[in-house]
Amino acid sequence: MYICLIIYSHLLHVWTTFKILELGIVSHSVIIGLSLGISQSTCTIKTLVAALSFQQFFEGFALGDCISQAQLKDVSMLLMAFFFAITTPAGIAAGSAMASFYNPYSPRALVVEGILNAMSAGVLIYMALVDLIAADFLGRRMSNNPTILQVGAYVSLFLGAIAMASLAIWT
Repeated sequence: MYICLIIYSHLLHVWTTFKILELGIVSHSVIIGLSLGISQSTCTIKTLVAALSFQQFFEGFALGDCISQAQLKDVSMLLMAFFFAITTPAGIAAGSAMASFYNPYSPRALVVEGILNAMSAGVLIYMALVDLIAADFLGRRMSNNPTILQVGAYVSLFLGAIAMASLAIWT
């Protein structure tokens, strides 16, 4: 009975983590899509496409890992993958439709965009630090492996953070 409760508690935690991560990724993808659709500058579009490519690639890996750990049914997995795949193009389409009458430099637009970006970035940072990175680096899998693997994992983590920070500075 106790073991079943532990397994259920773990699956509930993984399921909750997955839902919060999906919410953060979907909201962030829509906001990025809106920004890309509204943009009129080719320079901005090029940098957003580059950033979006990296973002979608790595968010897809994180989401796929969460989907596999949550042990969802096939329909749920397909539904979550569908929402991940459709949110950015939907945001781009909505942004393109709004581009003719939307003033991205108005004070109201800047405040709304800043709040939405801060909320989605906060969710993604929390999920990355608390549920994804901590689970991988503090888990039994990492602590039972040789030191060289642990050093390699930390070096890879920091190189990835530096690469993403460089991309953020570039855009």
